[in-house]
Amino acid sequence: MHMLASNKLNALNMSKKIMPWLIIIFFIRLVGFSTIGESPALAKVLKTGIGIVMTSAILYIYFKLKNKGFIASFKYQHVLALLFYCAYLTMGLASLTWSSDMGVSALQITRDIEMLFFSIFLTYVITMLNNYYPEHKIRIAAIFAPAIVLNLSIFLIGNWVAPDIFIRKTHGGEVSRLGGQMMNPNELGMLCGLCIACCYSELKNKGSKFWNILMLLIALYALVITGSRSSMIGFFLITMYYVAISKSYTLKLAVVIAGILVMPIVINVIFLKEGAKTAGASGAEEVLSMTGRLPFWQALLTEGLPREPLLGFGFMRINYTTFFQGANTYPAAMTHNTFIQVLMNLGLIGFFIVLMQMTFMVRSIIRIEDKSLQEFIFTALMPIIINSFTEFGIWGEVNYTILFYQMLILSMVIRYNHRLSTIEKIVQEKKLGLKTIEFQKT
Repeated sequence: MHMLASNKLNALNMSKKIMPWLIIIFFIRLVGFSTIGESPALAKVLKTGIGIVMTSAILYIYFKLKNKGFIASFKYQHVLALLFYCAYLTMGLASLTWSSDMGVSALQITRDIEMLFFSIFLTYVITMLNNYYPEHKIRIAAIFAPAIVLNLSIFLIGNWVAPDIFIRKTHGGEVSRLGGQMMNPNELGMLCGLCIACCYSELKNKGSKFWNILMLLIALYALVITGSRSSMIGFFLITMYYVAISKSYTLKLAVVIAGILVMPIVINVIFLKEGAKTAGASGAEEVLSMTGRLPFWQALLTEGLPREPLLGFGFMRINYTTFFQGANTYPAAMTHNTFIQVLMNLGLIGFFIVLMQMTFMVRSIIRIEDKSLQEFIFTALMPIIINSFTEFGIWGEVNYTILFYQMLILSMVIRYNHRLSTIEKIVQEKKLGLKTIEFQKT
């Protein structure tokens, strides 16, 4: 075991100073996933540019810490989850040689890899700060939640001042959903669900009650007006989990009563879209067909996959042309199911790699020693995985679900390595005035 002791270090608590910057950087990174402007080409440039700038910002903080004497010494555990994720990206790179549109595939895989670098160095920064300032430990949930709420605030304010941009009309104009031209409402709903998971986690880990309850209420309000059915299911599952592990029987009873009172309204307004004029289908029929997705998925698997079963059409490609259209389905450029997306763009071989990665991901979660981190990752994955069954998801076109998934993987893999070399100890003592005292438990 290693003990770090220094009055100078305690006087210069870098953790408190950097935490707001990490939130701002992550917030801007999330903003970069929104569709800004009417031109698709401009939107791609802005998204890519914001991502690169934020990666540069986190690299600046990382090297600034190193220059001040913070030793970047890391070790890795549960590495198979990360290695298979890297194998997936490697196959994505290789697919450029057979992609039906190399330009599209190259842009997608480049952004995925750049995002992984961002996630790695953000995790490095957090790991270093937590080692040197264990009394002010940074939890990723405490970064995610305020960054998400700042992002949601843009949409909520836009809902009032510019509804034409921030509100999307569906069901013949009868249903209004938050997201509009800027973001798919289901993607935004997933973000709300993840924020709620973060707030529950922080409340359980003695985070600020006032701020976390406030952020939770903002996220819940935004979730309701996104009208996202899948995200609402995620919210209920997260809430049920935290209620189940709570020791308060009063809380359990209160949640059950609230659920009984609210459930009929939620089912009618959100799930069945009561009052909406659906084209030839009742609300129940629309839900059972997953808003027409089931016939499309069937066509993808029976008509599309047999054309390129082993290697697929190339990274983020689902057909030889931009759109796939089955004999009796609508045309679409993406599958609305991240697992079928993998099958189409990387074939059965890519799907096997993804399956192995998720298997080792689950194994890693089970083996995590940090109970609070284990609970957070488990609940954070609920809205992410549910969203992945109906939208871009963790294996789809570039979106912030991938960013969160990468961060969750790395939070289990990267740990600080206390075994410093002689040179590292000298640098640490010289720049930080910090000595490393080594001792063993007896």
